[in-house]
Amino acid sequence: MTTPITLQHYTALPGVRHHLIGLYQEVRAELLHLPNYRTEVFAERLDRHGTEPGWQAVIAFTDDVAVGYSYANTVTPDDRWWTRMTAPAPVVYTTAPAVAVKEIGVTAPWRGKGVARRIHDELLATRNEPYATLMVNPAAGDGKVQRLYEGWGYTAIGNVQPSPESPVLACMARPVRDQRLWSVGR
Repeated sequence: MTTPITLQHYTALPGVRHHLIGLYQEVRAELLHLPNYRTEVFAERLDRHGTEPGWQAVIAFTDDVAVGYSYANTVTPDDRWWTRMTAPAPVVYTTAPAVAVKEIGVTAPWRGKGVARRIHDELLATRNEPYATLMVNPAAGDGKVQRLYEGWGYTAIGNVQPSPESPVLACMARPVRDQRLWSVGR
């Protein structure tokens, strides 16, 4: 028997900040020694993102224990999300606000069970923006993470280095309602 997962939506950071930081520490445990992945750096980003328009989080729970999370917010065409790219993003993604998936992670015991995809899809299910975008380290999991996102309908549209301490990331995008994925019985 599989333990059921429940997904909870949040639109304000104060009540869930502790869950998000705790999950981040568990999910990124092997990376916390790197400057861009330190807990304090994440907490600063989280606090900044939590004040941005359209902020929303989804947390997965099982037996009242948080096992995964994602959060996103709206980015406008002139947002630094786009302006820090090494080359301009294709105009189709920047003519209207987009939803930027800023973080997604699942604790080790729950990886490979479809939990990340469920969280991601739940996060996008209530969004009105036409496109979703995210950034991924192409080296993560020897490219496995980027390939996973490609399987979710994302396409690499450019590169970005969000901060001097950050690795160069691939910026990926897809329609929020990816018709080829939603047409199979969703």
